[in-house]
Amino acid sequence: MASLYHVYVALEEEIERNKDNPVYAPLYFPEELHRKAALERDMAFWYGPRWQEAIPYTQATRRYVQRLQEVGREEPELLVAHAYTRYLGDLSGGQVLKKIAQKALDLPASGEGVDFFSFPSIASATKFKQLYRSRMNTLEMTPEVRQRVLEEAKTAFLLNIQLFEELQELLGRDAEDRSPSQAPGLRRRVGSGAQDSAPTETPRGKPQPSLLSQAPLLRWVLTLSFLVATVAVGLYVM
Repeated sequence: MASLYHVYVALEEEIERNKDNPVYAPLYFPEELHRKAALERDMAFWYGPRWQEAIPYTQATRRYVQRLQEVGREEPELLVAHAYTRYLGDLSGGQVLKKIAQKALDLPASGEGVDFFSFPSIASATKFKQLYRSRMNTLEMTPEVRQRVLEEAKTAFLLNIQLFEELQELLGRDAEDRSPSQAPGLRRRVGSGAQDSAPTETPRGKPQPSLLSQAPLLRWVLTLSFLVATVAVGLYVM
């Protein structure tokens, strides 16, 4: 989620800067879609109060952020492709992935740690996606701009694939080299003992598996999250 935080900060900064752009304006839904605040809550849950000093900023993330900033400065119309890529991909699988993560990682039902997957201002994901796509279909674009948007959707797809591949590599490396509970910056559960395999205690006192025992499940949940987003983009590009 740390990579997604950096991506959404950049995306939403550029959206705010270009919200009056005549091409992008019909797709401006900050209350319904923006993810920065939700990700900040998730970062605080997983990394603690000094999360901003702890979260990584990887090479693939940096490339994604730089592309978003370039688009926002030079061709803001192309933000249409990036917004569709991320928001509708996350919205498509958000509730399912939230439930999977809560069960796999024994997270509280209140939603702590997985706020990213929740869209409280959207009553029906299906109806909202229909509204969003209908607005996309009526955007006033020249044939040239429309073609550039389609090409940018392919770029967004590749950037998401690169994030996914980097995530796989980093998680695999952590699993081989050290205990995930020793990952820099990642908060250990209250009451965890010296043995990584021993159960830990949540702040509410409920026994919870250590981060080591959670690692395969966490990797699976994060992988599934990226796959949902990238498949959604692939369908759009086709």
